[in-house]
Amino acid sequence: MSADPVPKNSVYGVLPVETLREMSGIELFRGIMAGELPGAPIAQIMNMWIHEAEPGRVVFAGKPEKQHYNPIGSVHGGYAGTMLDSCMSCAVQSLLPKGMGYTTLEYKVSLVRGISDQTGIVYAEGKAIQVGGRVGTAEGRITDAQGKILATGTTTCLVFPI
Repeated sequence: MSADPVPKNSVYGVLPVETLREMSGIELFRGIMAGELPGAPIAQIMNMWIHEAEPGRVVFAGKPEKQHYNPIGSVHGGYAGTMLDSCMSCAVQSLLPKGMGYTTLEYKVSLVRGISDQTGIVYAEGKAIQVGGRVGTAEGRITDAQGKILATGTTTCLVFPI
């Protein structure tokens, strides 16, 4: 994956439910990537953005910085957890039609290597495993620019009408 040095949009916010009902999941992500829709507020805090999106697969890129550190001098594990929750649940959402939403029921994260502000841009790739009318599952991995695995995860999402 090529480095994406800066997010494409600098506007962040929450869309009204009425707007979300009128879009499929993949339409939402394409609108955010094009800068036509606001990015999620958490993306600004995490310094991450949608790098790629296609039905069943969503990749976030992020640049961990000192603001993401824990007191012992490395990027907090919650950074990886948030990136994995985002890419995996969005992979599920990318397959949802108009009028359907989701929420994460549970996710598991395995931290494989440490992350620091020297790691550079990292990529969190989520792939849907199965998405039905009530439940969606996905898997994810975070890699550095050289493809080294930093963390992995799995999720289960509840799917429902919005």
